[in-house]
Amino acid sequence: MSTSALLDQETVPEDLRDSVHFLRAITQLAEKENVITHSPIYTDRGIKLVESGARIDSRLYDRLVQAPLREAIDHNLMVDNMVCIQSIEAEVMVQCETMPLVRRLAEALGGVDRLLAPLRFMPLPTPIAFKLTLMREQRPELYHHSLQMMLVALYLALQDGWSERDCVPLAAAGLLHDIGMLYMPPAWTDPAHKLTPEERKQLVAHSVTAMWVLREQQVYTPAVQTAVLEHHECLDGSGYPRGLEREQISPMGQMLILAEVVSAFHEKYADMPGPRLSLMLRMNHRRYPPDLVRRILPLLTVEVDAGMDIEPLVAEVQAMGAVLGGRFAHWARLRAPFAAPAMAPAAPRMTPRPVDRAVVWLDGRLKALEQELAQAGSHPKQLGDLLGYLKDDLQGMAELALLHREAVWQLETIANSCLRRWPQLLERATPIDEALAEWCQEAGVGQAASVPPRA
Repeated sequence: MSTSALLDQETVPEDLRDSVHFLRAITQLAEKENVITHSPIYTDRGIKLVESGARIDSRLYDRLVQAPLREAIDHNLMVDNMVCIQSIEAEVMVQCETMPLVRRLAEALGGVDRLLAPLRFMPLPTPIAFKLTLMREQRPELYHHSLQMMLVALYLALQDGWSERDCVPLAAAGLLHDIGMLYMPPAWTDPAHKLTPEERKQLVAHSVTAMWVLREQQVYTPAVQTAVLEHHECLDGSGYPRGLEREQISPMGQMLILAEVVSAFHEKYADMPGPRLSLMLRMNHRRYPPDLVRRILPLLTVEVDAGMDIEPLVAEVQAMGAVLGGRFAHWARLRAPFAAPAMAPAAPRMTPRPVDRAVVWLDGRLKALEQELAQAGSHPKQLGDLLGYLKDDLQGMAELALLHREAVWQLETIANSCLRRWPQLLERATPIDEALAEWCQEAGVGQAASVPPRA
């Protein structure tokens, strides 16, 4: 069913009751935990499939997917150690101890109690608690992401002057924004999985699915449902599922939009997520709510001496940008003549040559580095616009210099690692060996002697 068709529905779509992926996750959970029925499970024709008090296991899976169910299966289930407000509070305390971002949120608010207060009034009906338990046990990374995003959204709202009472529905929207992912194929959460065009269309609908999950409970306000639907929109209209712009997006939806990107950056980048995100937000000011961005930027910045002269930083950034841009362009020129043979599939039962593996490895690492720079808005191709935008921004220029130092260091590491893995390249036995050795030696140790070392 298309996204627009889902939005026009007046009743809960049937695939929310009978999702094979959701049912599979439940039966897999039942292999580890004690999942039982607290009421019988019926088909939509009134045929009893499972008695009350029965223990669910994987053997019931085929039975449960054979016929449409009268109501969502989790309306009939309980599990030991189910998620509750107290367990959520305990997990928040753990995140405050183990996750720098959450610790900074709490410290900026004067303590974790302000983040916890709205949770104590948040509705958590049994079917939703069951889904969160399923998420925690089967997809823990999704559960931790949901908690972190909820906390970022609460921080933004509290800093924006919302009362703790106003924050209660926002806490629910943040915690439950990705609950629709439980109905999607688990492989989609694997970063290595390449989505097909059809899968991408279905993935876009996960926010719609989450909205319907909440609507079915009849305890969450329309504002909560709307915010969950909007958490992947952008102020410039480039988001989904409806491509809304600016005032068309609700206040809670705008909180979730920014909280989503803040959480995603800190989960994706172990190294300097704050400066990366700070630059990206500065460079994409039309996509995210500017007033809220100003609330989060102080938590992302690096310490800078206010008396520092900006001109040396500009010169440093230009030098490092030239190094990075030159190395990327040089590799593209060297790589082009060997693109077809290096990337062609190996013949049956023929082992790829070491040099082919080296080209593929090096190409992949450099593309990943370029992508990281582009996502942070700091790719050499973006440098002209970025320098113009940051010309009077000492903090932003210092962050850009820090990221470029890191990128130059990574470039050196990639080049040196390639030669360590394939030392035979230095024999320069073939044109492609010659090209690889030339690039690695120029980009390796000492190639960035003119710029400051990595901090």
